Amino acid sequence: MTTQITAPEVYQGQFGEFTITQSDRTGVIIYRAGLMVAALSFAIGSALVLFNNNPSVFTVLTPLYACFSLALGVSLLTIHIYMASLHRVLQAFWAIGTIASVVLALSSSEPLAVTVYNQPITLFGLGFIFVALTGIYFKEAFCFNRLETKVLTVIVPLLLLGHLVGILPTQPEQILLGTWAILFLVFALRKTVQAIPLDIGDKSVFAYLKEQHSTKI
Repeated sequence: MTTQITAPEVYQGQFGEFTITQSDRTGVIIYRAGLMVAALSFAIGSALVLFNNNPSVFTVLTPLYACFSLALGVSLLTIHIYMASLHRVLQAFWAIGTIASVVLALSSSEPLAVTVYNQPITLFGLGFIFVALTGIYFKEAFCFNRLETKVLTVIVPLLLLGHLVGILPTQPEQILLGTWAILFLVFALRKTVQAIPLDIGDKSVFAYLKEQHSTKI
């Protein structure tokens, strides 16, 4: 009995041919899994805020937020972005927001969500996580022309900045939060059925940019 070995498919990129490895595919799967966990954590937390009047629910939001942040960090580690500098900036924003969140959670006697809601100025630190998330939305909107990510790219800064400067009444904030949670889930779910090579992109571009960077050094 002979075993047939299937040769990897060769793709034609802008700067030459390339193949997609199993490692590439695994990276995309991890990226999408991170988005799904982040979206589910965010949706559950948002639902608890919007539909549960029990104040004790705010203590549950902290572990949900931690799960959201960790999953987002995994996605930012495995996302494919042509501009390495932009990739590092988004990761740096996530790190700043995460550190600020940990400091706030440990230094406040109130649940993290209550502290952030009552002291909007804390968004100058913690909010960097959502800047990084908005970067993912923008990247997906630019690359794949997805309606939900286009809307999310506007909703997230509108809600956070609106709360920061105190111009949004409670009801509009709730509507924006609910819309954000729903569209985030839609985005994560649609990613699960997207062809994996699309998320990998043109590897010849990555190779070209790496070569250019090495030449400059």
